[in-house]
Amino acid sequence: MSASPVYLDAATAAPLHPVARQALLAALDDGWADPGRLYTQARRARQLLDAAREAAAQTLGVRADELSFTSSGTTAAHSAVLGGLAGRRRAGPALVHSAIEHSAVLHAAEKHVAAGGTATSVPVDRLGRLDLDGWAAAVRAPGVALAALIAASHEVGTLQPVTEAARECVESGVPLYVDAAQVVGRTPVPAGWSVLTASAHKWGGPPGVGLLVVRKGTRWESPWPADEREAGRTPGTLNLPAVVAAAASLRATAADAAAEAARLTPLVDRIRARVAAEVPDVEVVGDPDHRLPHLVTFSCLYLDGEALLHALDRRGFAVSSGSSCTSSTLRPSHVLEAMGVLSHGNVRVSLHRETTEADVERFLAELPGIVAGLRAEAGVVGL
Repeated sequence: MSASPVYLDAATAAPLHPVARQALLAALDDGWADPGRLYTQARRARQLLDAAREAAAQTLGVRADELSFTSSGTTAAHSAVLGGLAGRRRAGPALVHSAIEHSAVLHAAEKHVAAGGTATSVPVDRLGRLDLDGWAAAVRAPGVALAALIAASHEVGTLQPVTEAARECVESGVPLYVDAAQVVGRTPVPAGWSVLTASAHKWGGPPGVGLLVVRKGTRWESPWPADEREAGRTPGTLNLPAVVAAAASLRATAADAAAEAARLTPLVDRIRARVAAEVPDVEVVGDPDHRLPHLVTFSCLYLDGEALLHALDRRGFAVSSGSSCTSSTLRPSHVLEAMGVLSHGNVRVSLHRETTEADVERFLAELPGIVAGLRAEAGVVGL
């Protein structure tokens, strides 16, 4: 293959930011000791950890003592859900969540239900936007301990009405957990939440670092066995060099977020328009206006999504299909199912700081032929 590969799956993991690489290498020399000890090397490690926490908290507009680092975004999400429910067990056994939460949140909900709790799933419309009336009714019901709402769909990019949903939660006295993995470092984080999580490799930090933020005054109890690290919120020794790199790259990414959004939004608009116009029997899904600046999803009728991904990969394009977290299964994405949209031949394209206009043009130039070729192989022609 003569042309260089084009990576278009930033919603799964963005390429490592140069600032993250620099910080990671520097911290490898100073950040290997246990920051909980008292000798010189440990005190240096502690300084690095405190500085990283302060930088990340400042970027998010929260207090440093409200923020904990975890071993992944998934661990942070599990902690947020199970800890929020544990802290409010006296209020009741019920969890309310949207139908399009990330699988990490849904798996935590399943564990809660298996232990005797209850979970109510609130539907979304065809654009992937939360049914606010259904949400209001769900959080007003008796016995609700926690509500969970993703800030923006990780699969179709639709921004959720977090502010309005949070208002309903406040009126009902229910804390709101927001999964902000796709918005942190890209768009402003909506207000009104009590617990928030994010994942470093979504903004160009290294994998294996999550953020868990619990606002002061929120009833939250660690669901894990007792551990003295991270104020008892999450167990285990942190990968301190990765934490330092995550905090440094978050600050750099957030500083460029508005300019990047302005650059990527028209590129995504171009993909939305051209795919709809140039590929027959395709459905571009998600809200065309209230959406993330870097992500677009479309589904091609008469095609297998996995076959399309492999064909694109052979031509040098890295994209994902359906839910990135269930791509090893044949079951359609729960998000696309909840929206009631076409899930066949589904492709999610997500751009990043290294994506160029030429990359997008090359993708758009080759996609129609790739789709037509696959349909011809399957005997689907002349429709």
